[in-house]
Amino acid sequence: MLVEELWGQFLEKVKNEINSASFNAWFNDLKLVNINSDFLTIQVPMEIHKKILAENYYSLIEDILFKLSGINYDIKFILKDEIQEVIVEPQTIPQNPVNEFWESNLDKTLNFDNYIVGNTNRFAKVAGMAVAEQPGKIHNPLFIYGKSGLGKTHLMHAIGNFITENTNKKVLYTTSDMFMNEYIGIAGMEKGKSAIDYSNNFKNKYRNVDVLIIDDIQYLVGADKTQEEFFYTFNALHQANKQIIISSDRSPDDLKKIEERLRSRFMWGLPVNIDPPDFDLRVRIIKQKLKGKSIQDKVDEEVIEFIANSCQNDVRFIEGTLNRLMAYTAMIVPERIDLEFANEALKDYINVNIYSDNSIDNIQKAVADFYNITIEDLKGKKRSAKIAYPRQIGMYLSRMLTDETVSRIGMQFGGRDHSTVIHACDKITDDLKSNKKLEEEINMIKNKF
Repeated sequence: MLVEELWGQFLEKVKNEINSASFNAWFNDLKLVNINSDFLTIQVPMEIHKKILAENYYSLIEDILFKLSGINYDIKFILKDEIQEVIVEPQTIPQNPVNEFWESNLDKTLNFDNYIVGNTNRFAKVAGMAVAEQPGKIHNPLFIYGKSGLGKTHLMHAIGNFITENTNKKVLYTTSDMFMNEYIGIAGMEKGKSAIDYSNNFKNKYRNVDVLIIDDIQYLVGADKTQEEFFYTFNALHQANKQIIISSDRSPDDLKKIEERLRSRFMWGLPVNIDPPDFDLRVRIIKQKLKGKSIQDKVDEEVIEFIANSCQNDVRFIEGTLNRLMAYTAMIVPERIDLEFANEALKDYINVNIYSDNSIDNIQKAVADFYNITIEDLKGKKRSAKIAYPRQIGMYLSRMLTDETVSRIGMQFGGRDHSTVIHACDKITDDLKSNKKLEEEINMIKNKF
């Protein structure tokens, strides 16, 4: 049997033995490197693949290869480039589980198969898949962070749906707002048996699950009592080896207004970042979202590239752009959706995105011009109010209007550390709540772009 034929038959048999999400995660990108009378060498893309395959799928691989070739190979997994990744433990996924009724709050349409993967979210997807296959055993908690609209919620639902489909574990998805509102409901009730019952029901709901998924943890800022209750919930679940999955718009280190004891626990497991999608990933996301839509076969490739270039930081904005294009198409009913038609349909929607350049350099220039200081002042050591406050505004705008990391912003503002940037952003955010003049000034600065 030819090597290519053996490898092709091997992959087909593996595909029939495991579910599609597991195959896509662990086998789809494998390559057969070398084969001789005793050894078979397989190239894997990441270190985590070596551990998962060796510890969880080795027997399956060995058995299939023996059935195909009659040879009991010693199998070795290698990397093309050495990548330092996380180490995982063996997994067991119960077959044909029987699920009792449980309201998980999961969106069943969000899964690993329709989670589009690129360079900016690949590691998060791989880590999520590992957790889905072994809930409570590795990466606990899994802390997913990144700006709004980058797919954190989709990934969390995908993990939850995989677990519910392949095990009988109880999964609960909630948001920090929902958690807080339910907890406030306890405090707001009159003393008596009903309040006690409500409190017990609350604790039973959140502490008697196998997997707790909580979205947007940053909104617990300022809710000290709710943070305390979540601390106890976290401890109860973690001590029982129950899986906790958390998302935030910033890393655990940057959640300065969350209690230190909670932030330290967020670091116990694995924090993974999701960055804004690059151009290739945006193109694939657009094509995926067009599938099955009425305009799918009408859209020219250059229109897809036009939208991908225009929606650089937010997957949700891509969805809004496509909805706008479909609505306009339904009214005009063109034979083709070419670049001219797309420009007309979207001119009032994305032109601001296309032509604005919110780089840190441009923000610094606009801030310096507005406050009649120099860019060197913003980057320098002077701490007078005339310079320090505009510097904080510059950092705030850089955080809000670009996809740069806080470390990169700090470097651009004279080599300041990330905690200085976070402090500046928090201060300006707080001041904006009560300072109308500041809001007007920031809007005028934005208009300079």
